[in-house]
Amino acid sequence: MSLFVEAFFLQAGYNATLVAIGAGVLGFAAGASGTFPFLRKRALISDAVAHATLPGIGLAFILMVTFGGDGRSLLGLIAGSALTAWTGLLLIEWISRRTRLTEDAAIGAILGTFFGAGIVFLTVIQGMSAGRQAGLEGFLLGSTAGMLFQDALLIAVGGSLAVLVTWLMRRPMTIVAFDSDYAMTLGYDVRRIDLLMMGLVLSVTVIGLKLVGLILIVAMLIIPAVAARFWTDRSTKMIWIAGCIGGASGYLGAVLSASAPAMPTGPIIVLVAAGIFVFSLLFAPDRGVLVTLFRHRGFQARVHRRQGLLALAAHHPIREAYTLRLLTREGLVRPDGVPTDAGRAQAAKIARDERRWDVAREIYQDTGLTGRYDGLTPIEDVFTADEIAELDHQLGPPVTARTE
Repeated sequence: MSLFVEAFFLQAGYNATLVAIGAGVLGFAAGASGTFPFLRKRALISDAVAHATLPGIGLAFILMVTFGGDGRSLLGLIAGSALTAWTGLLLIEWISRRTRLTEDAAIGAILGTFFGAGIVFLTVIQGMSAGRQAGLEGFLLGSTAGMLFQDALLIAVGGSLAVLVTWLMRRPMTIVAFDSDYAMTLGYDVRRIDLLMMGLVLSVTVIGLKLVGLILIVAMLIIPAVAARFWTDRSTKMIWIAGCIGGASGYLGAVLSASAPAMPTGPIIVLVAAGIFVFSLLFAPDRGVLVTLFRHRGFQARVHRRQGLLALAAHHPIREAYTLRLLTREGLVRPDGVPTDAGRAQAAKIARDERRWDVAREIYQDTGLTGRYDGLTPIEDVFTADEIAELDHQLGPPVTARTE
């Protein structure tokens, strides 16, 4: 626990501090940038983009070594990965637009082809004299052991720019994400905006390769946005919520990794993000599973209560065990099914409301008003007291339910 506290408050050493800050910034950028591809239902394009970076890493290393440079230069490796990732992105867009193949088929083809080419290049590099100590396998699952200040600076600058562009372009990207045809009528170039979304994904992917790895960076682009969707219906809020979830995942994952040095940072970050997703799935106030379950149980109880009271009003026995238990618990019937005074009053009220609605449909031709009747909405929530009095005037005096 003491190691965790030290790492959490950035007291666990220089490298642990760099990694924690870099992971937090990267997570925030990934969450915010992944929001619109998720809303556009193109989240898995980020998977293809990430896998398409691998051949670029291998080619960049080979070229830098061939021309006498340092093959492990992070800037050169990032440039190479960005080049092949952008090429893969353009190929996916071209295939889905110019051929009969669907986008998911294009993603699968490009992902497999580029990743296979990358593995071939890594194999070639391992046979080179300069490649045996290259450490390029760290780009698959991430490696933070040798993280430098310039690496953290690159993540901070690149991530901040990605978030800034996402915020500035939030309106056109929102319109395209929800209704691309409407966006075209407004004069937006949908193709360019789609490429911008994927370009943001690409930028976060290439700057996060060193920290999280190309396989796990996909999770950082998708999971925070998916988790944020449970907490809001507004895209502008979703950007910041997804960013905060991603940032918290990156920071806490790095802190946990620093407090348990044998644990890899990238996978721990993804597991923390997955934990936040599960929490959101279960406990989000509007869309969470538990809230939905309680809401369904409440709706079920209201339906059984209404049906039971209508049965009492019609002097029919209550045969459903759940309905009988419910009305008994509310004191509306006795355990043997005989209604109490309160039950008879409620049954008469429910039966009269049914008749009121029948009269209302004859008097009011506004379907927007009378169409709100679902059997559960109280009539007092739809009509005023004067309007209900007019309905009662049409019905005549109420009839009291007889005593058994």
